Amino acid sequence: MTVVACPTCAKKVEWTPENKYRPFCSERCKQIDLGAWAEEKYTIPAAAPNESQDNPLDEDKH
Repeated sequence: MTVVACPTCAKKVEWTPENKYRPFCSERCKQIDLGAWAEEKYTIPAAAPNESQDNPLDEDKH
């Protein structure tokens, strides 16, 4: 049996088909995580655009 940590509260959770909230421990933790996504608290870092690349909108400056 696989045991994982709940992403919200870190409580140990059994990864089984009977656990309908997996990987969360409860409906509450699942809703907390969903709310964080809705508030855009999770982000993926992006690299700044390379300034040496030509910008098609700046063609009149060349």
